[in-house]
Amino acid sequence: MNVNNDKLMSLSDAISQFVPDGAHISIGGFTINRNPMAAVYEIIRQKKRNLHLYAHSNGQGVDELIGAGCVDKIEIAYAGSGRFASTCVRFRKAAESGQLLVEDYTNYQMTLRFMAGAMGVPFLPTRSSLGSDIANLWGLSEKARQEDPRIPNQKLVIMDNPFDGWGRADRVVLVPAINPDVTIIHVQSADRQGTARINGLPFADVEQAKAARHLIVTCESVVEDGQLRQAPDQNQIPFFCVDAVVHAPMGAYPTACYQHYDYDPTR
Repeated sequence: MNVNNDKLMSLSDAISQFVPDGAHISIGGFTINRNPMAAVYEIIRQKKRNLHLYAHSNGQGVDELIGAGCVDKIEIAYAGSGRFASTCVRFRKAAESGQLLVEDYTNYQMTLRFMAGAMGVPFLPTRSSLGSDIANLWGLSEKARQEDPRIPNQKLVIMDNPFDGWGRADRVVLVPAINPDVTIIHVQSADRQGTARINGLPFADVEQAKAARHLIVTCESVVEDGQLRQAPDQNQIPFFCVDAVVHAPMGAYPTACYQHYDYDPTR
């Protein structure tokens, strides 16, 4: 965690410093909205390899990282760009050919996993996926889990409710926390210290940001010190969570950035 007052740096430096080969990384955004595309392109330019990628429900960012050969494992709820590509093209080809290991969770489970990481707890319970193949089919083998201590030894655990106070033996699903080496999100505005504001729907970006060991924030605009403090209730990301602030106008393009630009289906 960078506690310096000025965290503004170039995108090249931020990716070089915080995204080594083999890193576990998380990218924010949702389908065609606010993918951190400028950072994605820089990761591709720097030819990062063997990345373990986490995302909630991402689209173009995930697809381009996979298509460029940067990712060999992914944990995600959904990879698609809405009606433009209901399933991401490169994601699907890599998964079907065996070049990419995919472990899938429900949308709610991925949010809970990031939330657990942000809370500093090892897991959170839910009933989501009971009776479904999500609970039964694992994408990461026991061997892959043993080779990387950052991967939980099980996809999830189903157990009886230990607090059976009403004579019911309800079953719950325990989903493991995610603590990425680095999370990358794109926001509308941030200051040089790292305080960041997301306009519109935040999706799971806040949980992803707070779960990470390091956080890179790319932004449409860098505002003057103190400006975001005038409405502190609208700031979702506190400065002490942030390691790097990168001024990246159009940094989510061709995905959309609320109040700045819409998704461009021609790209």
